[in-house]
Parts: sequence; C-alpha cells; structure tokens
Amino acid sequence: MNNVVIVGSVADNAFVEDIAHHLSQHIDYSDLISLKQFHNSEFCPRFIIDEDNWNNIGRKLEGKQILLVSTSQSDISRNDLAFRNCLIARAAKDNGADKVSLLEPDLYFSAQDRGPREEHGLTAFPRDAADYKKFDGQPFSARLYADMLKVSGIDEVITVHNHSQSVKNIFMDRFSGNFHNLQPADVYAEYMIGSDIVRHDNLVLCAPDKGALPFVREVHAELRNPALPILVIDKERIDERSVCMKVSSHSDISLEEVKGRDVIVIDDMVRTGNTIVKACSMIRGAQPNKIVFLVTHFYTSQEGREKLNSPVIDEIVASNTIPQILNRDMQGRLRRKMVTLRISRWIARHLGQILGSKSHVTKPPYYIEDMSSKNPRFKGYMGPLFSQNN
Repeated sequence: MNNVVIVGSVADNAFVEDIAHHLSQHIDYSDLISLKQFHNSEFCPRFIIDEDNWNNIGRKLEGKQILLVSTSQSDISRNDLAFRNCLIARAAKDNGADKVSLLEPDLYFSAQDRGPREEHGLTAFPRDAADYKKFDGQPFSARLYADMLKVSGIDEVITVHNHSQSVKNIFMDRFSGNFHNLQPADVYAEYMIGSDIVRHDNLVLCAPDKGALPFVREVHAELRNPALPILVIDKERIDERSVCMKVSSHSDISLEEVKGRDVIVIDDMVRTGNTIVKACSMIRGAQPNKIVFLVTHFYTSQEGREKLNSPVIDEIVASNTIPQILNRDMQGRLRRKMVTLRISRWIARHLGQILGSKSHVTKPPYYIEDMSSKNPRFKGYMGPLFSQNN
C-alpha cells in the first residue's frame, strides 16, 4: 500500500498506530503530519513533506491516498475532533492528494440522525408527532456533518456498526455510495466460538429492541446454528429516561424458556445503561445461567458505569471503537466483569479491500481479548505488581 498515507487527528493515538501497523505503514504517523495549534487556539495541521525540496509546492501529495483515522478522545471534544477532520482533509486536498478516506469507527453526530421536519431523514419506521417533537428546535446534525466532510475534501467514509437507517441514507447519498458501514458480526461470532464466555450448546441471543434485531440476526447467521433461538424484546419509550419492555411476538423463545441458559444481549451502543439494565433485569427474572451484554460502542460515563455494575449483568464485552474503554480507570468497578475486544486487525482487513490492496492481516483471530486480572475468566499471569494495580 505504497500510495496510502495513514494519519490521525490527534498525537499518540494507539488505535491509529494499530491500524497503521496492520497495514504495514512503518513510519510513525506523527512523523507524517504536524498537528499544531496556534496561540489563539486555532488548529492548523500540516503534512510534513521534504522541507528542503522547493519544487512542486502544493502538489507533493499527488498520487497519494490519505487515510484519516479519527476516534473519540477523553480530553478533546467530539466537536473539536470533527472540525479537525475537516481541516486535515482540506490540507490533504490543498496539497494534491488524489483521495481522502475517513475512518471514524464511532461516527460523530449519529444520534442527531433526523430533524424536526418530514424531509429531515429517511427512517426505517414511520415517524409520529412525538418523534418530530423530540427534535424540535435542534439542527439536523448528521446531515450537516456529512456536508461538512464532503466540502472539506473527504471522498469516502468508513465506520463500524452504525444502525441508523437515516445516517446510512445521508452518507450514501453525500458520498455517492462511498460509505462503508463495517458490521462486526463475524468477529463477535468468532469470539463466542473461540472463548469460554458462554456455553455453545445452551445459548440464546437477545435483541433488546427492534432496532438491534437485524444485527443480532447477522451474528446468528455467522454462528451457523439454525437451532439457536433469538429472544426479541419490544421496547416502548415512555419518556427520555423511561421505557416499558415485553417479549415480542416475533421472538423464537419465551421468557420462561430462558431458564438455565446463557443469554447474550447484543446492541450497537450504550451511554447511560438504563435500557440495557432494564432488559437484563427482565431476563434475570427468568433465572438464566448467565447474562452477557455485548456492545460495539461503549461510552464510559460515570452514570453508565454505575448502572451497568448491576448484578443482573454477569459480563460485558465491548469493542475498542471508543479507545478509552481500554483504560482500567475508565472502566472503574466494571473491570471485574469487563472484556474489551481490540478489533483493529479486523478493521485493517476490511480497509485493505476498500483501499484497493489486500490486507496484510489474513488469518484469524481478528481480535485481541483484553481484560483485567480481576475478571474471573482471566487466565494469564502478568506479575504481582500488575495484578495488584489492575
């Protein structure tokens, strides 16, 4: 991939470094771009291009594809990161880059995927007055973000497990089909089969709401076990913080039949944990053997950690699309039942195909399991000092 230059929007981002490593970029990305900030706080990226060469000024990135990797950071707001993306893309195009691709595993502004009017978003469900009112007075932020990226010079956007039909429609339209929503069903199935987290012969998959069901079915297909049942929960939101739940008529299994079985509840993201804890509480009442919550995007808020520490959840599996989850301090008390799957190998495999070259990561496993020594399933030994502090 000699024509691909991989850079990040912040310095010393381990996720960016992993992607670059798996795609065989041996130069540290911090040596390829300067991410400076002026005294007036304005951000000014600069590609580092042969300082002594005064020829072809402004065109030294011709023939190059720029892959910009942007992930959430604990010390920089998503608003700032979003605008950094725009400025880096503009710097690439203003210096001759042929193509700029953005890898943003947790796509910013996806929660604002529709607006207060009928033409604001094409959803997979009929919108009622309450749904329009929910966005009354707000901007249609997902569409604005797509527009900003496009006008800044981004040609292609790559994300992971975005379940919003409205976001998919917006980005597919703005980028003329060059929008790739990577679905990690295969890597999750690989982990379920290859680890001891659940019993494979007595397993139930659970969709905590209708929105999660399509992805749960994808995981089900990857497990290649037609007899494996899916428990489907219907969720009716009463207000911003309250929901009512019941087992859907489309469920393969009744709540009573969950008794003694291992249940994996699968969703795309968690912020406060309210909905998931309520779903798991309902399942816990049926006396399952174990409840595992598997989530792609994990926001490590104080409220979320407190809620998810509930005994109704035995174990939590999250990917590292939001890298802070790897920080044990951010996990807090959840470290005793937290597992993080580092999936940069899996992402790099797809990037090799998207960017027009075979990935150097060709063999599984496509994940690296990361867990605290306080987790009962931890099998490694990393020394007494690590054990005490971890």
